[in-house]
Amino acid sequence: MIAILGGMAFNHYVKIKRILDEQPQGWIIRRIDEPTAAKNFKGETVEFDHYYRVYDTNNNPIKYCKFQQLDRFARALGTPVEELPVVET
Repeated sequence: MIAILGGMAFNHYVKIKRILDEQPQGWIIRRIDEPTAAKNFKGETVEFDHYYRVYDTNNNPIKYCKFQQLDRFARALGTPVEELPVVET
């Protein structure tokens, strides 16, 4: 069963958006070049060679704000990928 939230299927990216809506401005995204895996909506495990993590203004990771697909994250936020605050590490 998939919950619908504002015409969008509920997923991890929507949860991150809700968390970030409560954060002060100035959070950043870092790409972490380490392997990771995630289950898709079909229950299949998909492997990635990297992931992204969101950090607050004090450079602390924000709980639950880890994801693999930058384009899906941008779509959930309603922001073009190019405008996301991705910081090189």
